[in-house]
Amino acid sequence: MVHEFQYRAPRSLSELLALMAEHGTSAKVLAGGTDLLPNIRMGIAKPAFVVDCKRLPDADRLVFSPAEGLRMGHGVTISAVLRDRTIREKFPLLAEAAHELASHQVRNRATVAGNVVNASPCSDMALPLLCLDAVAVLTSTSGERTVSFREFFTGPKATVMKPGEFLAEIRVPASSADRKGRYAKLKRVKGHDLGIVGVMLASSPEGLRVAVSSAAPTPVLVSGIGRGLDAEAVDALVQKAIKPIDDVRCTAEYRRYMVGAYIRRLLPEVSR
Repeated sequence: MVHEFQYRAPRSLSELLALMAEHGTSAKVLAGGTDLLPNIRMGIAKPAFVVDCKRLPDADRLVFSPAEGLRMGHGVTISAVLRDRTIREKFPLLAEAAHELASHQVRNRATVAGNVVNASPCSDMALPLLCLDAVAVLTSTSGERTVSFREFFTGPKATVMKPGEFLAEIRVPASSADRKGRYAKLKRVKGHDLGIVGVMLASSPEGLRVAVSSAAPTPVLVSGIGRGLDAEAVDALVQKAIKPIDDVRCTAEYRRYMVGAYIRRLLPEVSR
């Protein structure tokens, strides 16, 4: 399907924010484009303006310090996460989720910021960001604000972002470094398919955390789970928090079953 739009590639944040403020909801930000461009081709998205953010300074910044933690620019790709030694060593949950996202070709284009702004209930990168207490840095011509990813998602394809706001950076606190965890993702076929359900278990100072995708209108986080609980008790707590549906990929019943199956599989590894 042919859809005409105007393309802009600003080289400064102020220029990008001015474009977003001027055009509002008729403008879409192009980061990796792995969701936006297919949606334009299928007629799902019909922006009047496409604003490419990859040429902004520090778009691909990926740095860690003991004082500030991990900082990821809006242009950091999934492949960059997988290549980064600091992430693999200090934030392995991010690397685990990145490894399960689509294919090599998609990972070379897709960005962490784009994956969460798209706000799909099956977002891979949302789960480690929830488990690691990450925050989104949102900026506009009105100023800057930070929002925890626990509050970021409001529904399918919906977030707390206001018209004209831009996800400039993702920050993971240094206190979340070295957290243990595992991620399991069920797909329709083995390989690079879309997720049917995903489950991440992670340790934290207050106990176990479980994040689930594709089982509610948004990615779900259940935190503060006692360390001594067995898999059945953990599963019972998580089942209360999710709201899976029947769709073309599978039934709600099967999603609930697989959430429990993954909890039973992953809990012994995380509890060691």
